[in-house]
Amino acid sequence: MKYPNSINKTYTKINVSHSNRGMNLEDMLNKSNKYYLDNDMAVIYKKPTPIGIVDVSYNDHHKVIKKAYFKEQSTLDYNGLYKGKYIEFDAKETLSKTSFPLSNIHEHQTKQIRAVIKHQGIAFLLIKMNEKYFILTGEDYLSFIDNNDRKSIPYSYIEEKGYIVEEKYNPPLDYLKGLENIYYKGE
Repeated sequence: MKYPNSINKTYTKINVSHSNRGMNLEDMLNKSNKYYLDNDMAVIYKKPTPIGIVDVSYNDHHKVIKKAYFKEQSTLDYNGLYKGKYIEFDAKETLSKTSFPLSNIHEHQTKQIRAVIKHQGIAFLLIKMNEKYFILTGEDYLSFIDNNDRKSIPYSYIEEKGYIVEEKYNPPLDYLKGLENIYYKGE
């Protein structure tokens, strides 16, 4: 394209998937969970954070919370059942291209991952990084933190140990397919 003063600019067309444009990770998971429930595949819900209400006002026959506090720390974001197994996982994302900061996972969440695995449930992290979605099993996460002094998980570890979750129309994030490949091979 010719611009004034003979400046030439060239443009490169970039192919970008817009299948779930505008949806954040939580929206995608909530829609995926609804799809799984509607199709009788799994029963998985986002856990509400327990709050204590301090002040409420009333307007137009509705109660409006004016002041509240968190009663206790929440554990992991999602829990439910899939093929007779208890499942609990947390959704995390980072803008870092090289590593996932461990500061994104709180001590009480790590404790919860250990407890779920100890009692033979399935615990994992669903991580969005570099525009990709990965399942990192609780076992691989714990192995990393128990055997490293790093403050972050290298992207190479997540690529090696993680399972890529497909982004598609319905469900937006088909993480059950990942669980099938990780936990239910041979069944």
